[in-house]
Amino acid sequence: MESFLLIATVYLMTMVIAVPLSARLGLGSVLGYLISGIVIGPVLGFAGSEGEMADLQHFAEFGVVMMLFLIGLELEPRALWQMRKKLIGLAGMQILGTVALLALVAMALNQTWQVALTLGMILSLSSTAIVLQTLSEKSLMQTAGGRSAFAVLLTQDIAVIPMIALMPLLATSVVAGAEGEHGGAAFMHTLPGWAATLVTLGAVGAVIGIGQYLIRPAFRYVYSARLNELDTALALLIVVGIASLMEVVGLSPALGTFLAGVMLAGSEFRHELEGQIAPFKGLLLGVFFITVGAGMNFKMLFDMPVIVLSVTFVVIAIKALVLYIITRVTGLHGRDRTLFTLSLAQAGEFGFVLISYAVSLAILPRDLAQGFLLVIALSMLATPLLFILSDFISRRIAEERADLPPDEIAEQQPIIIAGVGRFGQVVNRLVTMSGFQTTVLDHDLKIIQLMRRFGFKGYFGDPTRPEILTAAGLDKARIIVAALDDTEANLRLIRYAKEKRPDIIVIARARDRVSVYQLYAAKADHIVRETFDSSLRAGRYVLEHLGMSEYEASELETVFYRMDRASLRQLAEVWKPGVPLEENAEYVQLSRELNRQLENALMDRFSDGPSAGPIIADDEEPEHGLVRQGRPGGRRN
Repeated sequence: MESFLLIATVYLMTMVIAVPLSARLGLGSVLGYLISGIVIGPVLGFAGSEGEMADLQHFAEFGVVMMLFLIGLELEPRALWQMRKKLIGLAGMQILGTVALLALVAMALNQTWQVALTLGMILSLSSTAIVLQTLSEKSLMQTAGGRSAFAVLLTQDIAVIPMIALMPLLATSVVAGAEGEHGGAAFMHTLPGWAATLVTLGAVGAVIGIGQYLIRPAFRYVYSARLNELDTALALLIVVGIASLMEVVGLSPALGTFLAGVMLAGSEFRHELEGQIAPFKGLLLGVFFITVGAGMNFKMLFDMPVIVLSVTFVVIAIKALVLYIITRVTGLHGRDRTLFTLSLAQAGEFGFVLISYAVSLAILPRDLAQGFLLVIALSMLATPLLFILSDFISRRIAEERADLPPDEIAEQQPIIIAGVGRFGQVVNRLVTMSGFQTTVLDHDLKIIQLMRRFGFKGYFGDPTRPEILTAAGLDKARIIVAALDDTEANLRLIRYAKEKRPDIIVIARARDRVSVYQLYAAKADHIVRETFDSSLRAGRYVLEHLGMSEYEASELETVFYRMDRASLRQLAEVWKPGVPLEENAEYVQLSRELNRQLENALMDRFSDGPSAGPIIADDEEPEHGLVRQGRPGGRRN
């Protein structure tokens, strides 16, 4: 007991210290856990011996079970059916292609077809935790490459379940020492492959029935007591009970809990279950990854560095090759192709789970399993390098495109729209469909070609280059819309336009408050925060559903809009370039004061009844820097 508590203390202390540091360095939590385990295990020797960690590993592995339950809760069958084409097509090609190539390579190296197929399945999976976190941190999730990567990761998470169900068919012998296991596992090991598969299907059917017909009534019964601790107890009982049921028949607990989660994905208790299970899952999963890192066989790496590193490189190269071929088939181009190819080229955390399961079924020899645990971990540790490589290649592609000769601009219109991405294209459609002519510029050739395919005219060229702007008619234009994705490029464009034409009206796109202040300093005439108006509309809908009339909610929206616009102008005057907002004492003090004024204004708006007059008039517009977010008022859908 003392040994267990000591090891648990070391692990928890390592998590608290190392994982936040890893997150700050941009490595992500999973790599932080793995590195922590490596430090306290192979490096310092505080943990890692088989006897000391046995009990802790049993608890840690339950974090994987909980993770699969939560994944199941996110996968409502109806939503999966609607996404079937993308999931089956894009991700199906990745999984099947990777499994096939890796299995062929393994068989060429004198492995049996059972071992080769098992390794192919294990290594075909990528790291959901690392990739999704990195995509979110780099704001790449909404790109075509990021969305495609997410679809593949989602399908891979689902594919773990059939892989677990298929592995008993590949087992060729009874595990050594199976006599010491529980009766269900020993019983399953004595069955032929086809019989084990039938037992698996029967257990799966039982879990589906339980999830569909028994859990909902049980949750309603317990929920009627109105005791939070009972809700937590029931959530844990569902996971633990189904996992125990699967173990009784010698199957993977992860299989049962995943299916139960899918069955409950559409229930009214889904979010309650997520809230109760998530803290346990996060903690235990972190301990699981630490135990993996602590148990890694670095002696093998030092004894055979060339072999281990070569195998790791080959795995990454084969996965990248399959992913690249998929991008050619599906039509991904440029940086999306590079991002999709390199972001998914590593092995994933589910590989640790499947290797442990394959060893328990005696499919993989222990020495081979230890080696591939090392390969998986090294490939995951290489993920930040893969993203750096992706960024480098994307920049090179951008530079090559910049070297392409710009289009010859045949006509000059009174309105120039610089940047026609998700923001600029809406502006262009509204203006042109209202009967006005525009000159559209963008440095992304793919976007311009797509515009032309749909009948809109646009010119390829870098809007920040003076000769391009001159050719587009800067000397004669009345308005320029600066809507470039790159904030710095947007600022350069505005500064140059205002220097050459102080009288030209500049309408600028802003991503956030700091961007607003930078554009204000650059003398933009009208600054539009790209998500502000839609956020106001969402807030108005919230107020309406809380019992306010459409008129009351609209009036509050208008008050918020006007006062926030005025306060943003005041804050822009005290903003200091290069100084974080929270470290600017004058800015923080003024912001708090303006927030109090806004709160009081909103609270007092209808204190005297709906007939109260407006509390703030639309203020005078300054010569520049007016921050606009649209005109709230009537209902907009």
